[in-house]
Amino acid sequence: MIRYQEQEGLFHLQAAEFSYILQVLDSRHLVHRYFGKKINHFDASNTIVYLDRSFSPSPFAGNRTFSLDTLPQEYSSNGLGDFRTAAIDLRSAFGTALDLKYKGHRIFKGKKSLSGLPASFGDEESVETLEIDLYDELTEVTVTLSYSVFPVANYLARSANIQTGSHPAQIEKALSFTLDLPHMDVHVHTLTGRYAFEKEWTVTPLPFGKYSIGSIRGASSHSRTPFIALADKDVTEDHGQVYSAHLVYSGNFTAFAEATPLHTTRWGMGLNDEQFSWSLGVNDAFQTPEALLSYTDKGLTGMTQTSHDFIKNHLSRSPFTKQERPILINNWEATYFHFKEEKLLELAKVASQSGIELFVLDDGWFGNRNNDESSLGDWMVNKQKLPHGLDGLAHAVNNLGMEFGLWFEPEMISVDSDLYRSHPDWAIRTSGRDHTYSREQLVLDLSQEVVCDYIVEAVGKVLNSANITYVKWDMNRNITNIPEGLANDKKHEFYHRYMLGLYSVFDRLTSRFPHVLFESCAGGGGRNDLGVLYYMPQAWASDNTDAIGRLSIQEGTSLIYPVVSMGSHVSAVPNHQVGRITPFSTRGNVAMMGNLGYELDLTFLSEDELAEVAEQTATYKTIRQTVQFGKLYRLKKTANTYACNYVAEDQSQAVFTYVKVLSQPEAPLIQVRLKGLDPGARYHCPNLDAVFYGDELMNVGLTMPFVQKDYYSVQYIFNKL
Repeated sequence: MIRYQEQEGLFHLQAAEFSYILQVLDSRHLVHRYFGKKINHFDASNTIVYLDRSFSPSPFAGNRTFSLDTLPQEYSSNGLGDFRTAAIDLRSAFGTALDLKYKGHRIFKGKKSLSGLPASFGDEESVETLEIDLYDELTEVTVTLSYSVFPVANYLARSANIQTGSHPAQIEKALSFTLDLPHMDVHVHTLTGRYAFEKEWTVTPLPFGKYSIGSIRGASSHSRTPFIALADKDVTEDHGQVYSAHLVYSGNFTAFAEATPLHTTRWGMGLNDEQFSWSLGVNDAFQTPEALLSYTDKGLTGMTQTSHDFIKNHLSRSPFTKQERPILINNWEATYFHFKEEKLLELAKVASQSGIELFVLDDGWFGNRNNDESSLGDWMVNKQKLPHGLDGLAHAVNNLGMEFGLWFEPEMISVDSDLYRSHPDWAIRTSGRDHTYSREQLVLDLSQEVVCDYIVEAVGKVLNSANITYVKWDMNRNITNIPEGLANDKKHEFYHRYMLGLYSVFDRLTSRFPHVLFESCAGGGGRNDLGVLYYMPQAWASDNTDAIGRLSIQEGTSLIYPVVSMGSHVSAVPNHQVGRITPFSTRGNVAMMGNLGYELDLTFLSEDELAEVAEQTATYKTIRQTVQFGKLYRLKKTANTYACNYVAEDQSQAVFTYVKVLSQPEAPLIQVRLKGLDPGARYHCPNLDAVFYGDELMNVGLTMPFVQKDYYSVQYIFNKL
């Protein structure tokens, strides 16, 4: 709901749990008045106090108390007195300052799409939008701030559209949002990491000065995720205030919280202004990506569950978003590049007999691809490996009762490829400089429309050639050596233009092939963000398939992204990434905390191990709906243990998982209390052959088995009677 109080110049945006309040001052400056727990009415109890602050300049002669440096602003610029981090930096013939003042507004049901960019969506019943025009008279620049409130979903979508008038301008910075909070006593929650160690949940006390994260890799990256939350210092899973923000973008970004000298916090997020500069002509416009904001006082679990629901209902547009995902077998760690059709069918036959539903052929099926040094871009089947082609292989897999999926890396090109020999100018490079290689490959220049068209047609031709119902879309290096035509002394537009090209490719392919389930991958979680999730409802969370390593990766991923979006596989031991040897049961239990898959050579397993695979797939099919679409609750966590449970929407089933890392001498007993059950209902646990009331499980809890083994785990299923 959006209420406008014209006399006071107040806009009151209300969602299920929060109020967001803005005000236009008599000076026509737009200020932020409140963001927090929902209130019914606002009568300005938090009065703006104007004081004469030394070294905080005033735009008005004779009035030393009014300063942009101390006002709680909505979208700020530097140059006229505000010395905090700005939301916008624009240069023109009139200098670098902007004096943005209220010009007008519009309130309407529904929400506009963002041209060329992924963004949240909803009908007129689920979302209402406020647009506010801020105008600088000297430069004739208008900044339209968009606020779309989803009352039931408890989210606010913000973005900015920057328009020129009769004068050109150069944008040096354009954030999606900033706002000023009246306190700084918070901890900052982010997701950090590195390759094969993604989405590590990091909590940092906000220091004086600025805490920021970001990426300049041309992708959101393994090491940073476009997400930032500010939470009470004593926040728990169930209690405490959490302010959260996502950026719906997959390229270079920044997110920050700045503690000011007056103990307030400026919070913001958007495009990374490092290596960014955008030229606007006369009567031109630039649209920022969208930021998604939310607030809850229900702690970290409240943040997680609200985020999961919003993404599933208002962000991920795929028809597969709310469909159960198949159990798959991927041949990568079973064969790597070294396979023939006979080996794949042998693996597929065992997989089918084990209850697996989808066979995915990974890298190595095209061109002369026998290692990672050639053939990227040559999307033609290797008939030496697959004499019957993809259609023949897919048909054989289908006859085994499984679907067939395929790996691509369409954004890349190998120097040793027919594509490069024909079109070397399609690879990203700086003229006069040698290539910079990563994995012996280069990146195609998606700022060129002809390149985007090639990818769409080449991938589309393959998808039309066989019964392919799943695509794993990989991206295994970051961008360097950007072309000087879009990065020079006058502009730095390449990275954003690359993303616009990529989103165009995604849009065309996913629209053309709605029957295909697309899974994104970037060496694992190197571009696992909302920009990609808009088009592809599933992501390969990490190339690290070790069960213990996956605990923190999957915890961080599911902190904000739906469980149904998270691919998780059982692999061989010793694990190929870390060399760890874990029990088959633990590998299965951890993989069943996401979308279950297998990535090992099933033909090498013993009869007992194959029986365990069959048991795992049979079990997962009985809990799949609960795990993929139920509510996630994080439970007891220590340096040596991890526990969580999932609860079906109707509370008819709960799935509990507990993992112990290392055995310890004379270790204390561990008790874990479940969450989210129906307290008055009786639940049967076949694993324990026992019946418990929900309130007992949630208040008394379960005593974990005392087993002196490393990497021990249990999975208990509770079905309501």
